[in-house]
Amino acid sequence: MVKAVEDWLPRHRITVHEYYRMEELGLFAPESRTELVEGEIIDVAPPGSRHSSVVAYLNRLLVCAVNDSAIVLVQSPVRLSELSESQPDLALIRPRADRHATSHPIASDTLLAVEVSMTTWRFDRQVKVPLYARHGVPEVWIVDLSKDELHFFRSPRDGDYAEVTSTDQPTITPIPGLPQVSIDLSDLFA
Repeated sequence: MVKAVEDWLPRHRITVHEYYRMEELGLFAPESRTELVEGEIIDVAPPGSRHSSVVAYLNRLLVCAVNDSAIVLVQSPVRLSELSESQPDLALIRPRADRHATSHPIASDTLLAVEVSMTTWRFDRQVKVPLYARHGVPEVWIVDLSKDELHFFRSPRDGDYAEVTSTDQPTITPIPGLPQVSIDLSDLFA
């Protein structure tokens, strides 16, 4: 049996630019889903029906709530650094005059990242949440469908979130960066 590559071995990390070039050259299968995390290409699991349903539900709530105050992205890239480009299930980003046509949104454009997790809780919590914190994304939600819990990560400080809470009975929830805007999440796990 092949042993996993040891953590202490040096690795060649690729940049976002190299990642895009690999895609342009057709090195990824058309149906492949990947993310670039700290220079490493990570395969992303295909979404199941409940996952897709929750993403669609949250998308509808967020679009209606924010109106023209922000843009809701669904499973689209957010560049966090030259070595990391995440594809959160949902991201709430600030509008730009070019509508983000000249480049993907970056961490400072991002108000909220949402990860919907059925089988990816450990990766989302141990890899993606700290990655978002290190790059200053103000708030992250993980919707844990395996336990019907909503986890909030707020106030990034020193590469971690200072405020971490969770609930199995979500209610009216404010939208970060948009005063007076909130959504009712009480039917999230219905």
